[in-house]
Amino acid sequence: MLRRAVIIVLDSVGLGALPDASAYGDAGTHTLLHVDQEVGGLHLPHMETLGLGRLERFVGIKPVARPRGCYAKLAELSVGKDTIIGHWEIAGLVQTSPFPTYPRGFPPEVVEPFSRAIGRGVLGNVPASGTEIIKRLGAEHLRTGRPILYTSADSVFQLAAHKEAIRLEELYAMCQKAREMLVPPHHVLRVIARPFTGKAGGFSRTPRRRDFSLPPPGETLLDKARKAGLQVVGIGKIGDIFGQRGLDKIIHTESNEEGVEAVLECLRVRKPGLILANLVDFDMIYGHRNDGLGYARALEAFDARLPEIMQALCSGEALFLTSDHGCDPTHPGTDHTREHAFLLVYSPDLCRGLDLGLRRSFADIGQSIAQALNLEPLSAGVSFWNELKKMNP
Repeated sequence: MLRRAVIIVLDSVGLGALPDASAYGDAGTHTLLHVDQEVGGLHLPHMETLGLGRLERFVGIKPVARPRGCYAKLAELSVGKDTIIGHWEIAGLVQTSPFPTYPRGFPPEVVEPFSRAIGRGVLGNVPASGTEIIKRLGAEHLRTGRPILYTSADSVFQLAAHKEAIRLEELYAMCQKAREMLVPPHHVLRVIARPFTGKAGGFSRTPRRRDFSLPPPGETLLDKARKAGLQVVGIGKIGDIFGQRGLDKIIHTESNEEGVEAVLECLRVRKPGLILANLVDFDMIYGHRNDGLGYARALEAFDARLPEIMQALCSGEALFLTSDHGCDPTHPGTDHTREHAFLLVYSPDLCRGLDLGLRRSFADIGQSIAQALNLEPLSAGVSFWNELKKMNP
């Protein structure tokens, strides 16, 4: 059995289009491979040693002969390609019904009551890239004080506001009102506050975004671990993703670097339980901005810190590195992409070099951890925990 599991989600590092990707307009996408090709070969020696190069034919990531970890490629059963959907499935909840999306913007029955509730109109109300819409409407927003409302291919209601026009706490309050008002059939999965700063021609988003998400519709790995008396720590966006539920401790971070430091700090405290971290820079800063070079450098920066995390693990602890969807920076548009996830597993005292195959669901991760921590089974997923125990390190 494990004493503690550490899940680190590299947000949006997809591993190739799912069979139904064409239904989402994402045929041919492959975030990791295309970033690898974009720079003529990624340098990820530490993820390489765990078996990453055995999952695909890459330019720079090599298939080592004797991996130190176990590896798998995972399909997604849930409908959608959203961060929350992906994380919920990792934690054992499969979403079979889609949340509403708004390719033509939100209808009057959503916008008008919201405008009355906040005492002002809105700008935009279109699907858009966040960086592009503040460039286009930022100056008008500063003149009028009206927040910029926009959405994407995901089920999101996003409000952008300049800190000099709408105070941060006021923006959060507006988003909270939206969250309370967005009920079926307009039960949008996420309301997102998108603060920005700067002057016309040079607006930029700040790292003070906040997500107001629907709570998970059933018990997750986090809930079951906490119920069993284990400490559950969420790092990065995890608190927002799980509606602040199932967590003993929430650590907000503003960068991948802060996320890694938080994981290391938690590992120094030897408490049985679960650590779940989301590293969002890959998605937020690089994938959505079609910046393949920046994406590559962020991957290499994380890989350089990976040995510290591995060395911090003690006997009875295991690391699960994975992803939640894609955001292929070479694909037209700036939305998430419907892709497989990768999985790398490492522990000082589990087997090594095991190919765990193509898994049917992200939920196999949560189910395996539930078994390893001696928790109640999750509602979805097939455990591979017994396979990890078959061979000695």
